[in-house]
Amino acid sequence: MQVVLLERIAKLGQMGDVVTVKDGYARNFLLPQGKALRANKSNLERFENERAQLEARNLEQKSEAEGVKAKLDGETVIIIRQSGETGQLYGSVSPRDIAEALTEKGFNLERGQIGLDAPIKVLGLHETKVTLHPEVSSTVTVNVARTEEEAERQSKGEDVTIEKIEEEEIMLQAEEVFEEGADVNLSDETESEDAPEVEAAPETEDDSEAESTEEITPEEAEDSTE
Repeated sequence: MQVVLLERIAKLGQMGDVVTVKDGYARNFLLPQGKALRANKSNLERFENERAQLEARNLEQKSEAEGVKAKLDGETVIIIRQSGETGQLYGSVSPRDIAEALTEKGFNLERGQIGLDAPIKVLGLHETKVTLHPEVSSTVTVNVARTEEEAERQSKGEDVTIEKIEEEEIMLQAEEVFEEGADVNLSDETESEDAPEVEAAPETEDDSEAESTEEITPEEAEDSTE
């Protein structure tokens, strides 16, 4: 489909250019957003009649965007997310999340203005482009962290992901040492329980005879009384 652009479109053309685009792109984006008109005779005449007004409006919007850019450039937003040991997020940070975070700081932005090629899926500092006008853009930093404290440390250049992995390794090593110690103690106890009991030696016949009382005959008793 051929359309005439009512404003500059990145990688497509300047205001007033007649370009050929896919039908879906024109019907779903350019035409409903008021960024272009079908390039037929009546619309081309309409554009020429309104060109001066369109250019004036464009300059005004551009000036406003440059004012926002002066405040927005270098801005940082913190977004808290849970993640795994390696910093991989349980989920992601989308353009909508970033737009909402910037709006909370006083910048009225929509998700379509956030230039993310793909959602953010890891912890860290992410430089993100924000389109304020077809000819004006800004750059902000998205600080994705697990806590406010980690976000502050990341802003100073620390890599909290590496530290987290080191902590996990130390804990794992401690658990392995504890388990090894438990195995040693358990084996000692097992050896003690399995050891056979020592039975007392039976009494011998000689010991029994020694303890018994000797019998005395009557004759020996009479001799002892005399």
